Formats: sequence, C-alpha cells, structure tokens
Amino acid sequence: MATKKPAKAAPKATKTKEIAQAAPAQKVKAARADKFGKADLVEFISDKTGLIKKRAGDAVDAALESMVDALKAGGSVGLPGLGTLSVVETKARQGVRPGTTEKITIPAGKKVRLKIASPLKAELK
Repeated sequence: MATKKPAKAAPKATKTKEIAQAAPAQKVKAARADKFGKADLVEFISDKTGLIKKRAGDAVDAALESMVDALKAGGSVGLPGLGTLSVVETKARQGVRPGTTEKITIPAGKKVRLKIASPLKAELK
C-alpha cells in the first residue's frame, strides 16, 4: 500500500491580492467617479486608439509636459472643446491669517486661469 502525501494547504492570500480580487476595476472606477485622473485618461486613450497603455501614458506625459512648458514661457494653451489655459499675474493684497485676526500681506504672484469654451459652458447649464 502506498501512503498518500497530505495535500498542501493553499497559501494564504496577502491583503494586496485580496483587495485586487475583491475590487475589480469597475468597482474602483465607481469609487473615484468624481475625479478623472491621469490613469483614467491613459486608459481612455488606450481604449479609444488601440495603443498599449505604456504608449498612451507616454503620449499623455508628452502632452502635459508641452502644456506646462508653454505656460512657463508665458503663453496660453488652447484645448478644443474644453477651454484655454493661461497664466495671469496677481497683485499683492491684504489678507487675514486663519485662526487669528492678524493682518498679513499676500505677495504678488502668478496663477493658471481656465477660460471655459462656450460649447462646454452651454452643456453644463
């Protein structure tokens, strides 16, 4: 009679694996429905164009880098259907420190402004 070897117990799943198995991509997207981030943009571009995610990610990185460079140079960036990004100068102004009534001077600086495109504005009404 041959003796049977006892069956090995299945290895315990790590928490990371349990979370990955318990939360498919659809559930993760639903949890972040209020924010469309870079990873979502890469996945969307990959799905629409047939590019692999690596190449779609490289394309997104290149586009964002060129936009930042244009804004740093003082130019503006037009995004058809979305709007125009531009850099505007802000003046120095008086403010109040939160939690106290101390008056402070907020120095002049620069901000990025988004002027929303008319078609998008109309759709959001």
